Amino acid sequence: QVQLVESGGGLVQAGGSLRLSCATSGSIVGINTMSWCRQAPGKQRELVATMTSGGSTNYVDSVKGRFTISRDNAKKTVYLQMNSLIPEDTAVYFCNVVRFNREYWGQGTQVTVSS
Repeated sequence: QVQLVESGGGLVQAGGSLRLSCATSGSIVGINTMSWCRQAPGKQRELVATMTSGGSTNYVDSVKGRFTISRDNAKKTVYLQMNSLIPEDTAVYFCNVVRFNREYWGQGTQVTVSS
């Protein structure tokens, strides 16, 4: 079992920055990918950033150059550094982990970007 707890969301003005954290508990052995997804009101959940166990990263086009996914294995935490935020980034952000082909989700953290 893997439990995920996100933190770091909040209200920020356009152009500002936030860093989201996703703390994992339970075994991290066998984790294939760690991702951040977001869901804005009335929209489908969107994959924002992914990091594989080998360290490769991938981003949705709309956040490339602004967001960075990273991890600290010792702390069993994955981060999403978000810079140059725009109102369109407003959403609930979820952490996602795939371990032995099973998906785990956190409860989400709200990010609101004001114009």
